Amino acid sequence: MNSKLMDWISSQDPLLKLITSNTLGKNTAMIADNRIKTILDELRDWPGTVLNSHQSANQPFHKLFFLADLGITGEDIPEIIQKVLTHVSEEGAFTLPMNISTRYGGNGEDTWAWALCDAPTIVYSLIKMGLKDNDLVKKSIKYLVSLIDENGYHCKVSNKLGSFRGPGKKNDPCPYATLIMLRLLNKLDGYEKEKDICNKCLLELWERSKEEHPYMFYMGNDFRKLKAPLFWYDILNVVDILSRNSKIVKDNRFIEMLKEIEKKVDQDGKYKAESIYSSWKGWDFNQKKEPSGWITYYVVRIKDRLQRQNGF
Repeated sequence: MNSKLMDWISSQDPLLKLITSNTLGKNTAMIADNRIKTILDELRDWPGTVLNSHQSANQPFHKLFFLADLGITGEDIPEIIQKVLTHVSEEGAFTLPMNISTRYGGNGEDTWAWALCDAPTIVYSLIKMGLKDNDLVKKSIKYLVSLIDENGYHCKVSNKLGSFRGPGKKNDPCPYATLIMLRLLNKLDGYEKEKDICNKCLLELWERSKEEHPYMFYMGNDFRKLKAPLFWYDILNVVDILSRNSKIVKDNRFIEMLKEIEKKVDQDGKYKAESIYSSWKGWDFNQKKEPSGWITYYVVRIKDRLQRQNGF
């Protein structure tokens, strides 16, 4: 890594300084940060209000992922983890309260259920937080992985949600479900076939981005804007997840996406947020005027990963 750039990144936020260092007790220090305290206070009310939009940056399961990505473990937040583990479907997927109107095939009532655009993120977060060997987590992994189709992961939901399905063709892969399932698969040993299918799906979606927009997931101008945290279907998140596979990073389509990101760098190697989640006030990725330590950190993390992979 560029040491001067890393010094700048770590100077932009006390959390970035902790993440990029080997400081003893850094999890305790992170939890003492007022912004993290606010997130923890919200998650203690897990799962919060009835789910109305998976894209919302306020969703508790997105914030659980953010903490996991920081390095917070289950031992740091045991009471929250216990609440997450309490609600599990018969199939094995962890559930959230949802309400799908009868107009869209649901029953119009608050229902504990899961969808393939939330369940993988919860399981990934639990694994990252040290619960890979938990029996409930292992059952959930087995079930979610089994939902693979020949062209990716489709729009799948709990039986309790009736005939609900997202706005797409039945045989189309859901880009977002495929993306976050790949993120989950990347944390697991084996499952090479499933990983290959997901990688192929996402690369082909990029290749045909002008013609195909399954489930209304576009790869146009908004997709290409740099944004944090890495929650949704956007270029920084897609490249971050694809970059975990040493074979994929040599693919011309991956390289094209990476170059789209690199075009946005300034003369000092820094990057700005180009789109923001307005609810994340107090974070430097919540403004677009100045370079962002967090956005720059995510890009540098990807590049460092690529440099460490043989042959790149």
